Amino acid sequence: MPYPDYPIPVNESHRLRELERYGLDGGQDDPQLCRILDLAVDLLTMPVGLVSLVEEHCQRFLCRHGFEALGTPREMAFCAHAIAGDESFVVIDALEDERFSTNPLVAGPPHIRFYAGAPLRTQRGYNLGTLCVIDFQPRPFDDHQRHLLMEMAGLMMRELEWRHVSRLCPLTGLHRRDLFFALGEKEFRRAQTNHWPLALLTFDIDNFRMINMRWGHSAGDQVLVDLVALCKNFLDEDDLMARIYDEEFSLLIVGKDDAAALTLAELVRLSATEMRGVFSTSEYQVQISGGISSLSPMDRSFNDLFHRAEQAMLLAKSNGRNQIARLLAE
Repeated sequence: MPYPDYPIPVNESHRLRELERYGLDGGQDDPQLCRILDLAVDLLTMPVGLVSLVEEHCQRFLCRHGFEALGTPREMAFCAHAIAGDESFVVIDALEDERFSTNPLVAGPPHIRFYAGAPLRTQRGYNLGTLCVIDFQPRPFDDHQRHLLMEMAGLMMRELEWRHVSRLCPLTGLHRRDLFFALGEKEFRRAQTNHWPLALLTFDIDNFRMINMRWGHSAGDQVLVDLVALCKNFLDEDDLMARIYDEEFSLLIVGKDDAAALTLAELVRLSATEMRGVFSTSEYQVQISGGISSLSPMDRSFNDLFHRAEQAMLLAKSNGRNQIARLLAE
């Protein structure tokens, strides 16, 4: 007998990108994560505990306590239900719950009867997975236990957030070049498969060394921070920005055609000239030179798109700076 389907979060496509960009691809049963999980299991006196990540078609476990499987299909996952809400999700007796009574994990080994999961929620509000506890007997679960489970999930998420942030540029909070290329390749393949538009803007700050020499390196750092904050005002949810070199940045524009991407690039350039910040008492204007290009059927990898955008940026510089140049695939 088939069992009911799982709910899809309203922000599912954004959630999956968030999960992808957190880069939680480490090995199973990470010792630090397992310490937190073991504490949760002890506090709640449960035989099984899991830290799950719910992907598009499956859930996989970052760490496990008392459970052998490395993951399950998403349609079998209790956690697929738990990530659809913001609070703890509790099933007192799975055999008496029509959503789970015919689930193979309930009807057959390991014969799950009780489940409680708390979502692992990012700072941007996306549920990546859960910290959950399981029993093979039905049992009550009071408000205090729910609170403890949510608190432990918060502690687990804090560890995952720290790991995520440690991979980013410490000054700007952006992805570094290597991570950007890995994520860019995934977006490239996704756009190719679904025939979605994809554009890349690469730019740097004109005469940035002069800013450092005239106002000091702390002022130069502040300009970078202010420019990143400005750019983020123009980003859509799925767009991705990275720091490529010292004063060079790339902005991957997801789902916009050539005209819309070029409009965004010009907005960034013009807004940069109006950015005062450390120059509030001078007439100096920040200027950027950038290159933009869009996905072409002839592109074989994200690197082709990136190389073309960089060539366009060099063209903007050679043409006098403070402008956006555009290159099409030949």
